[in-house]
Amino acid sequence: MPGPDSRIYVAGHTGLAGSAIHRALEKPGHRNLILRAHADLDLTDARAVDGFFAAEKPSHVILAAAKVGGIAANTAFPAEFLSVNLRIAANVIDSAWRHGAAKLLYLASSCIYPRLTPQPIREEALLTGALEPTNEAYAIAKIAGLKLCQAYRRQYGFDAIVAMPTNLYGPHDRFDAESSHVLPALLRRFYEAKLTGAESVTVWGSGSPRRDFLHADDLAAACLALLRGYSGEMPVNIGSGGDIAIRDLAQLIAAVVGYRGAINFDPSRPDGTPEKRLDISRIAALGWRPSIDLHRGIEDTYRWYRENCARETAAV
Repeated sequence: MPGPDSRIYVAGHTGLAGSAIHRALEKPGHRNLILRAHADLDLTDARAVDGFFAAEKPSHVILAAAKVGGIAANTAFPAEFLSVNLRIAANVIDSAWRHGAAKLLYLASSCIYPRLTPQPIREEALLTGALEPTNEAYAIAKIAGLKLCQAYRRQYGFDAIVAMPTNLYGPHDRFDAESSHVLPALLRRFYEAKLTGAESVTVWGSGSPRRDFLHADDLAAACLALLRGYSGEMPVNIGSGGDIAIRDLAQLIAAVVGYRGAINFDPSRPDGTPEKRLDISRIAALGWRPSIDLHRGIEDTYRWYRENCARETAAV
């Protein structure tokens, strides 16, 4: 584990995962955190990234930066999801190694597993079947980043490790209609329906797919456990250990928000992967378990949303 004076670069510190990792590092007193917003450092610019690493020389790098989005965004912009995430991974991993970082933690994604695979999903399932078409571009980019970490470990002895987070949610999530994932998208829609007195809300898909949801603060604690106690080529799953049907998730979010209208499902819209639940035995062996249950986590996220985004939403 890096010490309190270690120079730790958190790439993507303003996003959902990165902001949680930033908070988790600040809490025990890490004093030399290196942070750059996108406006200050474009991670797709190889020359800028190289100059940044040459000047700052971080000892530890956490690569949480990525272009992310839900089914609609992935379907509409596959070129961006593939090219942007490929460039981010290639630039940061290569510069971290060339400028002497001792360790790099790369956040991949559980969406890179095959669409149809035995549940709960073990890390060995990677590349054993076809990907989910609705997020194939993003998944391929994340697989490439994972393989780049493994290649730099094999060829150069670079201590690059990979975490495989499940569906994340929490403060600093994206709640916009175009790019948000299912949980924040539903939270916003039920909040807007409550404000306007809408009689019903229609949810994409059949409601039957099952998903594993993890609060971003639990992910951050898992990342610190990996930095402290893991050095290996195999990626490590990080999930809740359970799952929930989208239908039940929608009802839970509606209850937290206080929306009492009807909830309809539109099976003409894509469902995505039918089921996705991660086997978390590897990370559990390091002493980590999730501590935030889904109901409490949604309440926490809804509170943050009201305090930070609700005024904008109410004006829409």
